[in-house]
Amino acid sequence: MHFPLPWQLLLILLIVLLLFGASKLPEIGRGLGEGIRNFKKALSGEEEEKGKEIKKEDG
Repeated sequence: MHFPLPWQLLLILLIVLLLFGASKLPEIGRGLGEGIRNFKKALSGEEEEKGKEIKKEDG
C-alpha cells in the first residue's frame, strides 16, 4: 500500500471542501480528534484492566 502523492491529497482536500463547505471543516476535525482520543483511551484502559487481572492471579 502506498501513501497518496501530495497532489492527490490536495485533490481530496478540495473535494471535501466542496462537499462540506469551509464552515463544517472545524466541526469535522474536532469530531475526528475526539474519536481518536476516545479510541486511544479505550485501548489504554483495556491494557490497564489486563494488567490488573494478571496481578490478581499472581497475588
